[in-house]
Amino acid sequence: MRGYRLVLVFLFCVAAETCLAADTAKRTAHIGFLRAEAPDTSLESFRRGMRDLGYVEGRNLVIEQRWANGKYDDLPRLAQELVDLKVDVILTASTPAALAAQRATRTIPIVIARGADPVASGLVASLARPGGNVTGLTSMVDELSTKRLELLKEVVPGIVHVAVLWSVGNPTHGPLRKRMDAIAPNLKLKLAPVNVINPSELDHALGKIAARNPDALYVFEDPVFSSNSAKIIGFAAKHRLPAIYGGVAFVRDGGLISYAPSFDAMFKRAAGYVDKILKGATPGDLPIERPTKIELVVNLKTAKALGITIPQSILLRADEVIR
Repeated sequence: MRGYRLVLVFLFCVAAETCLAADTAKRTAHIGFLRAEAPDTSLESFRRGMRDLGYVEGRNLVIEQRWANGKYDDLPRLAQELVDLKVDVILTASTPAALAAQRATRTIPIVIARGADPVASGLVASLARPGGNVTGLTSMVDELSTKRLELLKEVVPGIVHVAVLWSVGNPTHGPLRKRMDAIAPNLKLKLAPVNVINPSELDHALGKIAARNPDALYVFEDPVFSSNSAKIIGFAAKHRLPAIYGGVAFVRDGGLISYAPSFDAMFKRAAGYVDKILKGATPGDLPIERPTKIELVVNLKTAKALGITIPQSILLRADEVIR
């Protein structure tokens, strides 16, 4: 009799799990996707991650997309549109987008697919226990900013004057500049920051850089710059400036060197956070994740055009060399 009861319990549990799975499959997940940049491949990486977890657009997944094309002023309106649609989760990339989403709602869960220091920007209380309605991944920009400066000096040892393209409109850039200013004398570098807040200011900023005739260019990671990457890469090529960037897309499009996490991998990983939240997890209880791998990418075609010989020490460490 006891064995019969155990069989019944087992069958009941199997049936319950099957019903739960079927019920989950019937639900449609509504995800809001807010990016400060122009459209790129990041959404497809997130889609792949969601597909791996059983979510397919047109069946049990709807993604509402909002792109600001590098215009910070549009972010509050776009974030509010997603809130008004009553999406289940808002997925963001970049600190400005995450801050806009958080100002628009304190109840809808927000997942950061990539961003700078979420603690310093006030998005979360800590990496281990975020609290509130925000969680996700950090791209560790604070630690990488000084490393990129060191790499630029290693690639072109003779440089002294480095133009720095940054944005006072990005809340993460101020602290990063202080870190760079502190290390620059040790590298015998003199930094010349040029501020850009809106895309309309970029041409003027590049003109200022050209007038200063620097030895190299450092481009901060920012939606304004990634949305106008072709213009910046073209400028560096025209003025024969070795430049380092905060994203591999720049280098694949003709930039010299980048040192950054794999953003495609981070967007795919963000799908796991969204899935957990859809299944009932509280975002404030999900620890912020740091990237497990930082990629060094070098474009040898660009180096040759600039007349630069990339040191063997760099090539041996590079994760990708574009020839």
